[in-house]
Amino acid sequence: MKGFAMLGIGKTGWIEKERPECGPLDAIVRPIAVSPCTSDVHTVWEGAIGERTDMILGHEAVGVVEEVGSLVKDFKVGDRVIVSAITPDWSSLEAQAGYAMHSGGMLAGWKFSNFKDGVFGEYFHVNDADGNLALLPEGMSLEAATMVCDMMPTGFHGAELADIQYGDDVCVIGIGPVGLMAVAASALKGAAKLMAVGSRANCAALAQEYGATDIINYKKGDIVEQVMDLTHGKGVDRIVIAGGNVDTMDQAIRMLKPGGTIGNVNYLGSGDYVRIPREEWGCGMSHKKIHCGLMPGGRLRSEKLAAMITAGRVDPGKLITHKFNGFENMEESLLLMKDKPADLIKPLVIL
Repeated sequence: MKGFAMLGIGKTGWIEKERPECGPLDAIVRPIAVSPCTSDVHTVWEGAIGERTDMILGHEAVGVVEEVGSLVKDFKVGDRVIVSAITPDWSSLEAQAGYAMHSGGMLAGWKFSNFKDGVFGEYFHVNDADGNLALLPEGMSLEAATMVCDMMPTGFHGAELADIQYGDDVCVIGIGPVGLMAVAASALKGAAKLMAVGSRANCAALAQEYGATDIINYKKGDIVEQVMDLTHGKGVDRIVIAGGNVDTMDQAIRMLKPGGTIGNVNYLGSGDYVRIPREEWGCGMSHKKIHCGLMPGGRLRSEKLAAMITAGRVDPGKLITHKFNGFENMEESLLLMKDKPADLIKPLVIL
């Protein structure tokens, strides 16, 4: 089979590989819709997880089951499925402890385009199929379904990590596709004033559609000052970090109330340390909490998020701004995520 791969740090291209083999608990899936991610950009062009050679990229896919292992109970050949970007080993001790996304080690539930070939191939392998596949609901668009793989669960996890309560003032830093889903989740969880930090007009407009009350443009001044002005010097109760760099945590601590919570789902692709300002952290005694996490994966999570879509609570399909048809457009769609033109939110490739 062929696949679009990371050849090495800073290099991508098409390669030929053997079709993956199916174990007794596993499935082989043929993708029918995929979406490249900024994480792929961090992996290839920043070397964020180290050198990877001839590794097929991609971790967001909706597909058709082509083969199932002898012990798979709930899925069969021909099923149309949503495949979570995070595919834990559900029998692991880490999963039993409540952190399935780290099954086998730090971030080891993230297997596609990290520890094994990803979904930008003609076929891909899914471990623990009964735990990691979800049936594609009848009538759900491929645009919305593909966002259930990563963008929606990651953004929603940010709101969970921030522990948003009814009536909280919330700031979402970064309104790319993950941040936009964090805005939607924050509104659903009951945020009152809901500030969204970003500069691109289409992202700002969609953030407001998803529930943002205020847009903070970092190109028009320091975001901490803008947040403090909007809150009359008090700061916010909760913050979701869905973008930025190693200096963003410093800004978040400065705009957070004592006792507040930060939920970070931003993938830091470069830099060695995250800074915390000593005084604004109450010299270590502010009760300002920092929670960080990789999105939960698995079937149940995907099914629950898909149910929210079918119930009309949220439409993540609105994230798709660029749509391509055909495997040959994989490279162009990935380079869009690298270059981020002003009109881009998220691309989709229909296969």
